[in-house]
Parts: sequence; C-alpha cells; structure tokens
Amino acid sequence: MYFGILIALIPLGLGYLIKIKNNSWMTKINQTLSWMVYLILFIMGAELAHLDNLTTNLQIILYYAIVLFICTFGGNFIVLIIFDYIFPRKADKTDHTYASRFKMIIESLRVCIALIIGFICGLLPLFIWQYAENITQVVLVFLLFLIGIQLRSNNISIKQILLNKIGIVTTLLVVISAFLGGVIGSFILNLPTRVGLAMSSGFGWYSLSGILMTEAHGPIIGSATFLNDILRELCAIILIPTLIKRYQLTTLGLCGATSMDFTLPMLQKGGGIAIVPAAIAQGFLLTLIMPIFITLFNYGGVGL
Repeated sequence: MYFGILIALIPLGLGYLIKIKNNSWMTKINQTLSWMVYLILFIMGAELAHLDNLTTNLQIILYYAIVLFICTFGGNFIVLIIFDYIFPRKADKTDHTYASRFKMIIESLRVCIALIIGFICGLLPLFIWQYAENITQVVLVFLLFLIGIQLRSNNISIKQILLNKIGIVTTLLVVISAFLGGVIGSFILNLPTRVGLAMSSGFGWYSLSGILMTEAHGPIIGSATFLNDILRELCAIILIPTLIKRYQLTTLGLCGATSMDFTLPMLQKGGGIAIVPAAIAQGFLLTLIMPIFITLFNYGGVGL
C-alpha cells in the first residue's frame, strides 16, 4: 500500500521543490515530457499485444472504456450544468473563432497512434519486451519528477491556486461527480468499487492514469482508463466552442486536468482572459491530486 503511494508522490514532491527560471531548460523539459508520454503509450500498446485471447480482451477494453466514459463524463456534465444554471457566469466578448480545433483533435489522436504502433511492435518476438515492466517503472518515476518541476516552474504559487474560488469549485464538482460515475460504472461492469473509483480519477490526464492503472491492475484496466481519459479530452475540444458562451463553468469543468495546458488556449479564446486563472487553478489542482487518488484507491482501499 504505502510503497505504491510513495512511488507516485515522492518523485512528484521532489520535482516540485525545484524551480527552473531558464526558458531553454523548461523548453527541453517540456519536450522530454512529450516524448516520454509517447514512450509510455508505446509500451502500453506492446503489453496489450501480449494478452491472451486478444480479440476478446480488446472488446472488454472498449466496453469498459465506453461505460466508464458515459458514467464519469456524463456525471460531470449533469452536475456542472446544474451548477451553471444556478450560478450563471457569462463569458467575455470575444471573436469565438476556432480555426485550430481540427488540429487539436489530430494532436489528441496522435497519442492513440503511439499506442497502436506499440501494439504492432509488441507482436514481434523481441527480447526487450521481457523488461517492459521495469522500463515502465523507471519512466514513470522520471515522468512524475519532471511534472513536479513543470508545476513549480509555472510561477503560480499554491496560495494563488487556493484563493481562486471558481477553480476550486469546479475542481470539487468534477471530482465528486466523477467519483459517483466511477461507483456507478463499477456496479455496471461488476468491478470492485475501489477499481471504479481509481479508473475515474484520471480527470483527463490520460498518459499518467493509463500507466498507473496498468501497473496496478494490468493492461486491460489500464487501457480502458486511458481511452476514457482521451475521450474526455476529445469531447472537451469538440464541445468548448458550443458551450462556453452560455455554460462557462460546465465547459471549464469538462476540460478536467487539461484546462491548465492543452485546452487552455481554446478556453481563453471563448471565455476571455477572465477564465484563465480559474482554468489554471483547476488544472493544477486536478493534476496534483490525480496520482494521490489513484494510488490511494489502488493500494489503500482494500475494503471497497
């Protein structure tokens, strides 16, 4: 239990102690993180290729992912839009042009391509696959360490995050409704409640959620978790232009952890500069608590 939690938190915490002001170093760190994400997904694909009864297991993965997505993303949407009706918040006046939306969708789909390439390579009889689990653990620790540095180096203090009421509120709504969806999904899928809760704790951070769940429960659960979170990102990109003018809090919440980085430009374009602090606060908080919740549910929730 404690080992699994420490593996996630120690490198993240150590990285957060380091603040880098040199822009060129930060650029290198960001590039390294991008390549490491693709490497992790490549290894996940290779592990999928080694499953017994492959066709049946792929069908199970898709079924798990679709059910979980409907429960968690649907739960987020219902709770957030009710809150938006009660406390309406209008977006700033902007031009609302989204010329790059298709490009962003393609960018999201590239991670799926990395998974597919890994799957194809995993079918080849290469000796390196026997070390895949060890490689994954090393990459995961280094990834968390760099993410900690990235979080600290964004020049946003914990105090600033905790004082942003909108970001805190949307974070709480996303977490609570996602957990409710995870519980419902676990009953539908006949999985332990703690597994459903862990699978729903990704909040859109597909690269890390997928690998953490693979480490804890194997490639079937890990791949389903990954697909659930990538579907969240894709749907958020598609829905932002449609929803943000009237349902700003809903749009922000649906972006999950990506509101701090990948979907931030679209949120700013549609919601104006006023939405940026809340978007960063929500993304930061969800990024920070995501590995904590997943490891707690995976290694601490034995009775659930």
